Amino acid sequence: MEGGGRRFTDAPPVLRRVADEEATAVAGALDGYLKTVGDDRLPLLARYAVHDVAFRVVGTGSVGTRSYVVLLLDHLGEPLVLQVKEARASALLPYVAKAGFHVEHVAHEGRRVVLGQKRMQVVSDFLLGWTDVAGVPYQVRQFRNRKGSVDPSALQPGLLDDYGRMTGALLARAHSHSADPRLIAGYCGKNDELDTALADFAIAYADRTEADHAELVAAVRAGRLAAELED
Repeated sequence: MEGGGRRFTDAPPVLRRVADEEATAVAGALDGYLKTVGDDRLPLLARYAVHDVAFRVVGTGSVGTRSYVVLLLDHLGEPLVLQVKEARASALLPYVAKAGFHVEHVAHEGRRVVLGQKRMQVVSDFLLGWTDVAGVPYQVRQFRNRKGSVDPSALQPGLLDDYGRMTGALLARAHSHSADPRLIAGYCGKNDELDTALADFAIAYADRTEADHAELVAAVRAGRLAAELED
């Protein structure tokens, strides 16, 4: 607590402090973010002021993107932590035209990501929004949204099947919000052709994952990659 205020604590390589100029740019970008959230959220956000900014490494699916955490405190010292995460073009974009579909112009990648989340999720983070930092598009959200989760590795073998069915149903429900359900029903058809194709893909994906992991372990054992192996 430097100078009596709350600050992020360095935790390399996951979290690190940033230069004042960089922190100022991120904090200033929140003005643009406020224009993208609902008017009913503004009185709540107006209670908070920015106290610190840090860079935080993102998850596996977003490696290489910029991501910041912003600490805000209200008049009672209650914290709110926002994540300002770089929003890049969809990884599927290069293949859309090749598949024969029209490629729509995206005015802001952060807006695209946020609207996609709101469309697919039954209940999404009510502080979702977007902004720009130094001309780069970002999405903004709560860093911790208090959603519950299940660790599949902690489940008993007999529960894994139920877990798979539940997550599959939730994923299917989310995707059903993104298109005309009649179109999806027609695509799925009434026979087992799609079921078979999905099962074949799942098996091939599992085989590929096991092969990739075997190559990784072999590289570590051979000294080509630095890593620690668990017993």
